[in-house]
Amino acid sequence: MRSTAGGRDRVALVAGASGGIGAATVRALLDAGMRVVLAAPQDALLEALARAVEPAGERALVVPTDITKREEVDALVARALVRFGRIDLLANAAGVGASPSFCESSDEELERVLAVNLLGAARMMHAVLPIMKAQRSGAIVNVGSVAGEAGVLGIYSASKFGLRGLSDSVRREVRSFNISVTLVEPGFVRTPMNPASMKNLPGPEVVADAIVAALGRPRRAHIVPARYRLPVFLVKTFPGFTDLVFGDARIQRRLNRDRVTGAEEGS
Repeated sequence: MRSTAGGRDRVALVAGASGGIGAATVRALLDAGMRVVLAAPQDALLEALARAVEPAGERALVVPTDITKREEVDALVARALVRFGRIDLLANAAGVGASPSFCESSDEELERVLAVNLLGAARMMHAVLPIMKAQRSGAIVNVGSVAGEAGVLGIYSASKFGLRGLSDSVRREVRSFNISVTLVEPGFVRTPMNPASMKNLPGPEVVADAIVAALGRPRRAHIVPARYRLPVFLVKTFPGFTDLVFGDARIQRRLNRDRVTGAEEGS
C-alpha cells in the first residue's frame, strides 16, 4: 500500500464501511496512515469491524449511520468534524444488490436500491462538499460497477448508471475548488453480494487499492480488475450486438440463476 497517498493529517470518511469493499478500504486507509471515520448501519458487521480497528486508537471513529436518512448523514459529518476538524476523502462504498430481472423486482426492492446506491451516495456528497469547498481541497471516490456501463442487471444497473452521471456532473461543478471526483467501477469481486458459486474472484482489496490510489492520482473512471476493460469497451462500441447477446432468453435465464439480494455491502 502506498503510504505516500495518506498522511496522518488527512481524514477519510468511508460510507458502507462494514461491507466487503468498505472494510477493505478502511484497512487500506489506516495502513496508509490516515484517520478514518467508519459509517455503516448498526449491526453485527459494524460491531466486528469496530473491534478490528481498535488498535488504530484515536485514528478510527465508528459512527453507526443509515445513509438513506439525511439527518443521520448530517450527524455523521458533524461528528467527523468535531473529532478531526476536516474531511479530505469521501469513499462512497455502500451499496445493495438486487434481482437481475427488473420484471421480478418488488417495488420495495426498487426503492431500496435507489435509496442506497444512488440517493445515499448523493446525500453523502452533498453533505461533505461544503466542507471540501471551504478547504479548497478534497477527493470523492464513488464505487460504481461495470453494470453501470452495461445495462444488463435491472434496477441495480440503473442505480450505477445514475451514479456515473452524478460523478461526472459533480466533478465538473467542483473542479475549480481543487476537488476531484473519481468513479471506481468493479467487476465481480469476492464479497457476500456475489454468488458463492463464483470461484476465483479477486478480493475486495483490488477496489480498496484503487480508492487509495485516487487520492494521489484522480481519474474520471477506473475499471477493476483490468480484465473487464475490454468487455466494457465492446459493450459501448457495439450496442446492437450487446442487445442481441443479452436479449437471448438463455442468457437472461443464466443471469437470473444466482439471485443475490442484499444486506448493506460494498458493491
